[in-house]
Amino acid sequence: MAQHRWTAERIADQTGRTALITGANTGVGFHTAESLARRGATVVLACRDAERAEQAAARIRGTAPRSRVVTLPLDLAALSSVRAAADQLHTMCSELDLLINNAGVMWAPPGRTRDGFETHLGINHLGHFAFTGLVLDLLRDTPGARIVTVTSPAHRSAQLDFDDLRFTRRYRPAAAYARSKLANLLHAHELQRRLVASGSALLSVAAHPGAARTELNRSMPALFRGPSWGLWRPFTHTAQHGALPILRAATDPEARGGEYYAPSGPGEFSGHPVVRSSSSGSHDTGAQRTLWEASEQLTGVPYDFGPSDE
Repeated sequence: MAQHRWTAERIADQTGRTALITGANTGVGFHTAESLARRGATVVLACRDAERAEQAAARIRGTAPRSRVVTLPLDLAALSSVRAAADQLHTMCSELDLLINNAGVMWAPPGRTRDGFETHLGINHLGHFAFTGLVLDLLRDTPGARIVTVTSPAHRSAQLDFDDLRFTRRYRPAAAYARSKLANLLHAHELQRRLVASGSALLSVAAHPGAARTELNRSMPALFRGPSWGLWRPFTHTAQHGALPILRAATDPEARGGEYYAPSGPGEFSGHPVVRSSSSGSHDTGAQRTLWEASEQLTGVPYDFGPSDE
């Protein structure tokens, strides 16, 4: 039973380590950053809204006075911002221990990113794909470094249409979100395979926060937000609790590359973090490679795995 009761108190001392969390100004991203800062990590809040990021940094400093918390402007909906953020990060640090790709949108109406991608795929996957590739050198040779990709059980209902990645046909918000979350897992698994092939000890791990009560549900139907949200409360948990699977994926010394951390309860809605199995579709090596190649082409960001690169 002990493995079902993993809590933030089990996070080891993070002094001397640097962690970057995207979308860390609110929700599970904020609580992930706060917990790591309390354990001594230098935390970088990479967020689209600079003012809200600074407010979040101040809140963390208030609960962890000795922590070092800095902010980094990052708009995942614009590849120009992704590149600028990566350049700025290289001036801020020479090594990165943790990259937690957390930011995202859910059930958004039809829309396009600055570069013309469908909003969910563009922000949730392609923006993170590009940023990860651009800062890979900071992680690649850092002992004990990890990349944590935040996904969702919605991936189980998804199937990518590689002939319509921009989702121009019969757009449905829930389907677009699910596709982006499947893309997250395909990326995480393929990244781990390529890291192993290159001889790197860097780990790629996935996690999801369960049904956490956060701002992410603001675009969902009224039944799942506002006063009606109370009907679902027994099946959900707090944002602070939702951060636990991400924190375990990031810090558990027994974590292995390619693992998927999720809440232990029915439907992965709530509970303490455990290792679970992602869908068979997320382990489709053909889909992993196809998405990787498409992502490199769409973003213009190839990954450099070092001397042993394939």
